[in-house]
Amino acid sequence: MNYMPVFGWFYRSGNDRTPSWTGVEYLYRFLITNGAEGPFAEETNIEKVEIGDIIQLGRETGDFYHSCIITGFRNGEPLVSTHTFNAYQRPLRSYTYEKIRFLHILGVRIPG
Repeated sequence: MNYMPVFGWFYRSGNDRTPSWTGVEYLYRFLITNGAEGPFAEETNIEKVEIGDIIQLGRETGDFYHSCIITGFRNGEPLVSTHTFNAYQRPLRSYTYEKIRFLHILGVRIPG
């Protein structure tokens, strides 16, 4: 856990958590810029994603509104799981979106 307020990474309860647990842009910012405890990632392309990586869907305006976790692959296509509509192993192609970005989890820093 990274207990930095607002831009950290912790979840104690629905009322005691960072926005990165529910806000797409907060999650992106945390994963891409995190140099402290917790997970960190880099933006990549679809050819380099793996199970456990994050896909974020957006509008043409550049507003990203939904995060999915890659939980499998079928014929090279990512299958995603998400809390929205209780999706589990849903094919990425079944979503409608205008923009997409891929976040490859590089690792997790633990307290030293």
